[in-house]
Amino acid sequence: MSSPPVPSLSTVMAAQPAQAATAEQMVGSRLRAMRNARGLSIRALADMSGVSVNTISLIERGRTSPSVNTLHQLATQLHQPVSTFFETPTENPHVLFQKAGQRPRVALKHGILENLGDRMPRIGAEPLIFIMEASAESDKTPCVHTGREFVYCLEGQILYFIEDSTYLLTPGDSLLFDAYIPHRWKNLDPAPSSALFVFCPMDARDWPAENHFAR
Repeated sequence: MSSPPVPSLSTVMAAQPAQAATAEQMVGSRLRAMRNARGLSIRALADMSGVSVNTISLIERGRTSPSVNTLHQLATQLHQPVSTFFETPTENPHVLFQKAGQRPRVALKHGILENLGDRMPRIGAEPLIFIMEASAESDKTPCVHTGREFVYCLEGQILYFIEDSTYLLTPGDSLLFDAYIPHRWKNLDPAPSSALFVFCPMDARDWPAENHFAR
């Protein structure tokens, strides 16, 4: 199985309902709104994030398609999850039905993330599907966060390190553990692997998905 292509920002946003504005304009307007809400100038945000003034200006004017890494740098300084740039600006639904192939998809450092709970409040659980690139692995520094974490292997071979123990997941295998225990993952397959992740943070300020995939 060949590695899935990493979509551009325009491709990622195409999974969202049609909008009059382009993907770049939508991201730019959201960045400007978040920056203004914190009372920051472009120069101040540039100094804080390490992203150049020119780049931030181009993003806000919808003149460039920024990488997810750049958006993560900006979101961190604005105290917002990077997913804020990709959320559909509608009211939170009480019931969410998603057709296969129509979920919001975001290209990240190690693969592609599908949000199964798009627009739903992050209360109790955050369900995601992550398609890991061939032989990809999380940062060497283990993740820790509040609540519990559930992993269900859909395809491939995923090795999970939880403190001093290792667990090999193949299709149909699952893990459920207290997420304060240091943990990380690695795709042992020479082809992409995929898994269903359900994060259950106990603190609304905790964003485990970014700790796992966006760094």
